[in-house]
Amino acid sequence: MFIFVLILLILALVLAVTNIFVVQQSRAYVIERLGAFHCVQGVGLHFKWPFLDRIARRVSLKEQVLDYPPQPVITKDNVTMQIDTVVYFQITDPKLYTYGVEQPMAAMETLTATTLRNIIGDLELDQTLTSRDIINTKMRAILDEATDPWGIKVNRVELKNILPPQDIQNSMEKQMKAERDRRQAILQAEGQKKSAILIAEGEKESAILRASAEKEAAILRAEAEKQAAILKADGEAQAILAIQKAMADSLELLNQKAPNDQVIKLKSIEAMQKIADGKATKIIIPSEMQGLVGMASGIVEAVNK
Repeated sequence: MFIFVLILLILALVLAVTNIFVVQQSRAYVIERLGAFHCVQGVGLHFKWPFLDRIARRVSLKEQVLDYPPQPVITKDNVTMQIDTVVYFQITDPKLYTYGVEQPMAAMETLTATTLRNIIGDLELDQTLTSRDIINTKMRAILDEATDPWGIKVNRVELKNILPPQDIQNSMEKQMKAERDRRQAILQAEGQKKSAILIAEGEKESAILRASAEKEAAILRAEAEKQAAILKADGEAQAILAIQKAMADSLELLNQKAPNDQVIKLKSIEAMQKIADGKATKIIIPSEMQGLVGMASGIVEAVNK
C-alpha cells in the first residue's frame, strides 16, 4: 500500500511538473480546455490541468514577413507580367488567428495574389511601372481590412520585382538607352556651353585687367614725365636765376669799383670773343671798339714774337 501511494505521488509530481510551462517574450499560447477555447496565456510561468487543458497554438507576436514567388498578372492593355510581393504583417489577436481561418498563411498568400491581380487589371503597363507606391498603398489597405477578422494586421506591402515580357523589356532597355544618350548629349552640350562662357569670361577679365594695367602704366609714365618736366623746368629756372643773380652781383661789384672806360671796353672784347666762338658767320663790331680790338691784336702779336 505504501509503495502504491508513493507511485501515485511520483506520478502526480511528474504530471504537475510536465504541465508547468513558460511563455517567452513576444509570444502567446492559446489554451483549450476539453476542446474549447479557454484563455490566452501571455509572458510568464503558467500551469495547465493535466488531461483537461492543452496548448492549441503557440503564436508569435513579432512582425513577420511573407515573400511570395512571382505571380502572373495581366494589365489593362493585355500585357502579362510577373510580380513578386512582400507582405509585412503582425498577429494582434491570437484567438482570432487560431480560430478565424484554417491555414492563415495560405489564406494570406491567396488573398494577396487575388488583390494584386484586381489592382493591376485596372492599370496599363506604363502606369504599373510608374505607380508602385499607389499599388502598395491600395494592397495594404485591402489586405489589412480583409485579414482583420483573422487577428492579423498588415503593416505594409511592397512590390519587389515587376518583370514584363522579354520583348517589352528589350524595348524598354532601348528606350532607356536612348534617354541616357539624350541626357548625356544634353549634359555635354551644357558643359561645352559653360566652358565657352567661362573661357569668354576669362578672356574678358584678362582684357579688362590688361587695359587697366596699361592705363595705370600710361598714367604713371605721364606722371613721371610730368614730374621730370617740372623738375627740369625748375632746374632751368633756378639756373637762369643763378646766372642772372651772378650777373647782377658782378654788375653791382663793377658799379662799386667804378670801372673806367678801358675796363668796360675789355669786358666788351671778352663778350665779343664768346660771340665769335659761336656759329654765327657774321659779327658786327661797333666802331668805337674797332681801334681797341686792333690795339689788342697788336699787343697779342708782340707778345707772341
